[in-house]
Amino acid sequence: MRAARYYGQQDIRVEQVADPVVRDADDVLVEVAYCGICGTDLHEYAVGPIVTPASPHPLTGATLPQTLGHEFSARVVEVGADVRAVAAGDRVSIMPAIVCGRCRYCRRGQGHLCVQFACTGLSAETGGLAEYAVVKEYQLAKLPDEVSDLEGAIVEPAAVAAYGVERAGVTGGDVVLVTGAGPIGILSAFYAAAVGASTVIISEPNKNRSALAAALDIGPVVDPTTGELDEVVAQLTDGDGVDLAIECSGSTPGLTSCVQQTRKRAAIVQTGLHTKPATLDAMALSAKDLTLYGSWCWWTTDWPRIIRMVANGTYPVGRVVTAEIGLRDVVAKGFDPLIDPQGDQLKVLVRSAS
Repeated sequence: MRAARYYGQQDIRVEQVADPVVRDADDVLVEVAYCGICGTDLHEYAVGPIVTPASPHPLTGATLPQTLGHEFSARVVEVGADVRAVAAGDRVSIMPAIVCGRCRYCRRGQGHLCVQFACTGLSAETGGLAEYAVVKEYQLAKLPDEVSDLEGAIVEPAAVAAYGVERAGVTGGDVVLVTGAGPIGILSAFYAAAVGASTVIISEPNKNRSALAAALDIGPVVDPTTGELDEVVAQLTDGDGVDLAIECSGSTPGLTSCVQQTRKRAAIVQTGLHTKPATLDAMALSAKDLTLYGSWCWWTTDWPRIIRMVANGTYPVGRVVTAEIGLRDVVAKGFDPLIDPQGDQLKVLVRSAS
């Protein structure tokens, strides 16, 4: 089969590899429908290896080269002898975490914090940027007819956004600020609106992404470099500041905006990942009595709930998709445009069959 294999910085090759096979009783072989290119994949491509293992991973044994892709939907082809939750022909969305099930975090129901955490498409034998993958039964959630294969591939980043918003807590009627209009930022804005925010303000300096966000009509989209953000927040909150800030840019300016624009005793959640240390005004954090939350991945059990929200139209995750490409074009039409600071794409999905 064909797969997009990551060898190192700026080195992804679409090449022929052996078809994966069912070995264990809880294995499931799937044919990939769509796979998203994630910000984590982009970090690996641009400056990695970061989380892709250069030496054998302690849980999976995987090492470079790695078939990328952890945001994907698929169709079940074959199941192991003990699999009961899915059958051949089922359409599924993949929860990519691979966990030990034994450490203190797994035993507390916090598998996303597993001390040996691995991930399909980052530190495993297979990934979603390929024609086929093998995953464990616990990694699969069936898709109802109301959810398309395209939407099924967005469940993973949608769960990232949902977890971040919920870490800080949204109360009905809140005014929420989202800094960064990448896919996670837009999904965070959608989710905040779905669970009760009255107004969601999106802050984004990139004019192309700002235009894409504005077209989605979620709420005001402002440029933080012009003073417009100060004006909009003051107008919407009577000068008090927003109730909740969701930092999705992974940048010091984004985090600074969150500290500056929140009211006293508000909450900030750091959802976007920083690839280098950030600067924080700790005095302002204290003086305003703010709470700053970290956010890592998602609840590993959250797929059915997110899928239900997509199915009933509450969480319109498919709207973040701006392009569909074939696997052969994954670098030229996927990774390269997405790492361009002035790129005009939001979310690119890869069709494995083309």
